[in-house]
Amino acid sequence: MSMVSLERCEEYWLGSFQAMASPCEILMEVEDQGLASDLLSLAMGEAQRIEAKFSRYRDDNIIAKINTSKGKKIHLDEESAGLLDCADRFHCLSKGLFDITAGVLRRIWSFDGTAALATQAQINAILPLVGWSKVNWHSPYLQLPTGMEIDLGGIGKEYAVDQVVQLIARQTQASVLVNFGGDLALTCSKKDGSAWRVASHSGDQQGRVLALHSGALATSGDSHRYLLNEGVRYSHILNPHTGWPVQQTVGSVTVAASSCVEAGMLATLALLQGSGAERFLEQQEVMYWLN
Repeated sequence: MSMVSLERCEEYWLGSFQAMASPCEILMEVEDQGLASDLLSLAMGEAQRIEAKFSRYRDDNIIAKINTSKGKKIHLDEESAGLLDCADRFHCLSKGLFDITAGVLRRIWSFDGTAALATQAQINAILPLVGWSKVNWHSPYLQLPTGMEIDLGGIGKEYAVDQVVQLIARQTQASVLVNFGGDLALTCSKKDGSAWRVASHSGDQQGRVLALHSGALATSGDSHRYLLNEGVRYSHILNPHTGWPVQQTVGSVTVAASSCVEAGMLATLALLQGSGAERFLEQQEVMYWLN
């Protein structure tokens, strides 16, 4: 059972719980404790709903149904189809570098800080199971080749943030900040026009403090998940074309955008560009910070 807490912090209520393997916080610029408690329950319920529906660790949800379909065509519900449409758009934008079928590579890569590299033979054996272009996707119908899988882990947390923001905005006109493991978004600006101040961290070093008036922020990086082999640091960001970690020139990327999904995907896509990360972000005309 998730541990839930609610406490008063200066001019807002801070609610917290655990979901999607991340600490989740809801900062609510409201006075009434009852309203704060209701908003916290709403946020936690939606986060848990999304996690249950799209987690690859369950055998009773839509992801399990897709991944055990054995080549049969499946009709997806509107929400699931919308997420796959989103993944398809980012696949095109990244020229195939963002690929929700690449999760099978986790069978041979374990980014736990050790020195265990996958072998080229292992990679060659599993790469035939990677490639969104091999999937027959005509929304809302999906046909996944036998043996392949999809994994929405790269988009689920950001999607949950956006959904919670939308739900809370229907309940109150107050400013609420939704922060799931460092990926965050606002319902609206604070009542006095001041910004929410949020810290951006990279590894063990203190990051910069950013002022957020509206929209969303998301960070992608390898500060917690990586391999270290003979002095070379290998990021957990994998190139689905080669099966090898992307050779990064930056440790992390933080992006500001109108939605958390957009911010998160652009941050991840930037890392997938390797040495071209900053050039890619400049082309997207968004605010970003590199560490």
